[in-house]
Amino acid sequence: MPTTTLQMLSTVRDDATVTISLEQTELRSPDTFEVLVRMEAAPINPSDLGNMFAGADLSSLSATAGGGVSAPLSQGALRAAAARLGDPLPMGNEGAGIVVEAGTSEAAQALLGKTVALRTGSYARYRCIAAEHCLVLPDGTTPQDAASCFVNPLTALGMVETMRLEGHTALVHTAAASNLGQMLQKICTADGVSLVNIVRTPAQAQLLRDIGATHVCDSSAGTFTDDLTDALAQTGATIGFDATGGGGLASQVLAAMEAALNRGAGYSRYGSTVHKQVYLYGSLQLGATELNRSYGMAWGAGGWLLTNFLRRVGPEAGQALMQRVANEVKTTFASHYTNVVSLAEALSIDAIGEYNQKATGKKYLIAPHKE
Repeated sequence: MPTTTLQMLSTVRDDATVTISLEQTELRSPDTFEVLVRMEAAPINPSDLGNMFAGADLSSLSATAGGGVSAPLSQGALRAAAARLGDPLPMGNEGAGIVVEAGTSEAAQALLGKTVALRTGSYARYRCIAAEHCLVLPDGTTPQDAASCFVNPLTALGMVETMRLEGHTALVHTAAASNLGQMLQKICTADGVSLVNIVRTPAQAQLLRDIGATHVCDSSAGTFTDDLTDALAQTGATIGFDATGGGGLASQVLAAMEAALNRGAGYSRYGSTVHKQVYLYGSLQLGATELNRSYGMAWGAGGWLLTNFLRRVGPEAGQALMQRVANEVKTTFASHYTNVVSLAEALSIDAIGEYNQKATGKKYLIAPHKE
């Protein structure tokens, strides 16, 4: 068994910089209820980029000795990262690999040789973790199949469950051609839930129609507002999930919901009495969120985070959702990657420039043992 592992670490420094480096860190033997996973695949998600770069100005990114990179932080970004100052944080929100060592407990021993998915610290060659925190995949599942088992699948499932918990019957999703958006469409098709997809190009609209989407609205079209209002009137969607975060798209969705609800209704100076809700769950567009209040008084806009949702529904419900992901990992929850890179290649300035675009069809996968 190896005694050290190569791991990607991100450190915010008191000179107002953030450094991402590859370090050899100590690797301990698994305790009684733990397993050692040889990490084989880990995706680079938009949520990973926030941890890696801490809001740094990547236009000033520079290489450091040892194959790392460094970038300056504004005073605002430095204040926001004050709690992690000087603390090297392991990177990687999710990934998958093969269990190569196990503690003496029956639960740990049962995982030997299994393909498992796990959360946190996945940008490393090996990861020691409690057996109970591993998601065991069906036989024949490769680590690359299982690499993206948590962030996108559970977020998509969480959106549908949030819709149900809060009394809505249909939903809206922006940046809908993404891997997550395609998963959400497949879930809604299987579960009989009406979904309104918002995309940015005709090609993205066609991609979703090809997998069964009925309601797709292209924000680049001159008829976007009318198309969105029509789709909302047809589906009755009154809850939305916005991946862009900044700008005015969330407000446009709320306004279109109000317009759809008011079709055929009498005038009220306070708008419809039906509650309309948009959750911001991503930050693809940086900058302020703009709310142009033209949608009455029954509305809400707030943040949505997967970890908070899982706390809300509890461990039993969360486990049921994870089991669904495991069962459908090659179908509903299949992910697609533009490029597969090593740990070192993931920190090249050219690669960072590409995957930091957070663009549809630009998803990278790290293979920690790739030379």
